[in-house]
Amino acid sequence: MSAIAPSVPVVRTARNAVFTAFAINGAAFAAFASRVPDLKHQLVLTAGELGLTLLALSLGAVIGLPLSGWFVHRFGAGRSTLGAAAVQSLGLVGVGLAVTAMESRALAMAALVLVGVGTGVFDVSMNLEGAAVERLLGRSIMPHFHAAFSAGTVVSALVGAGLSFLHVSVLAHLVGVAVLLLAVTPWFLRAFLPREVEDDPTDETRDPAAGGRGRAGLGAAWREPRTLLIGVVVFAAAFTEGTANDWIGVALSDGYDLPRWAGVLGFAVFLTAMTAGRVLGTRLLDARGRLPVLRVLFVAAVAGSLLVVFGGPVLAFVGAAVWGVGASLGFPVGMSAAADEPRRAAARMSVVSTIGYTAFIAGPPLLGFLGDHVGVLRSLLVVGAMAGLAVAALPAVREADRR
Repeated sequence: MSAIAPSVPVVRTARNAVFTAFAINGAAFAAFASRVPDLKHQLVLTAGELGLTLLALSLGAVIGLPLSGWFVHRFGAGRSTLGAAAVQSLGLVGVGLAVTAMESRALAMAALVLVGVGTGVFDVSMNLEGAAVERLLGRSIMPHFHAAFSAGTVVSALVGAGLSFLHVSVLAHLVGVAVLLLAVTPWFLRAFLPREVEDDPTDETRDPAAGGRGRAGLGAAWREPRTLLIGVVVFAAAFTEGTANDWIGVALSDGYDLPRWAGVLGFAVFLTAMTAGRVLGTRLLDARGRLPVLRVLFVAAVAGSLLVVFGGPVLAFVGAAVWGVGASLGFPVGMSAAADEPRRAAARMSVVSTIGYTAFIAGPPLLGFLGDHVGVLRSLLVVGAMAGLAVAALPAVREADRR
């Protein structure tokens, strides 16, 4: 039996709910990220120790990524998002306790695993809901969803900078964020699409023998050169973005002897520029095409990172803005490229997402290792190498025939 297509007002309401989901998830992520310099200071960590500590967050996210497919198939996007928000909130409170009350690195790492699991499941659930809304609207809006995520990170980072400046404890900050997350999530989930629409049995990407939508042809997708190259682009984009998320605040405060709140402000500048790039970049993609736009943006990311490293304490903030614009479209365009052929989109997006998420595993320990040897600020030079890798693989993102 075919799923009944929902009315236009229902789809538009679901679209607004997805915007809210992306924004609140971004805000929850940036709440922790904005307090990383305080975590490093209060737990008395070296750059290498901080990198290994942040690895716990990445490991949690990678654990959550494969689990999320089963959760969404079993419970639907709405219930999966609610469960993810609960786990994420528990982890945030645990991080606050570890940093402020117990000063325990081990507890912080355990709590960060929970934050990572919750964030990973939340991320996949909201992206699947966004894809369903996009399909029903019949036009591309995924970059705008990602812009909402970035906007949430900007507001949250600015709040984090202010709270750090005012010496508000990490515990009080993260408890407040957890309460907000648990209060807002059930509210917007009421507007998610009915589950029979999310998991439309007429969807050609569904393989009944595999047990659920989005699992058809997964093994074959891992053997497709174009899919793997798109994964390389997404990996480099995630590394370019994630490096700034995790390290730009620490690099500015440690490298230029700035107050920790000023380092967080540099992080907020990066996020603001990235959000603007995602809002405004869609027209450029339509007018110029994916390949030339991404080439320019990855070069901009390199130029911005170099300005952060060598520009001094004032021009470093300009570099953070240029870097943010350069990092804005690589990830969402990679997701779009993986979904060019609707019948294979789910399997290919799964592969590309998995490859991309490994950047969040490799990034923290690599930057921490380099930071111990050459300083956190100079370790950001690795961004140039990753951007060069992305440029080499960029031809794979050309739009494929839809069939």
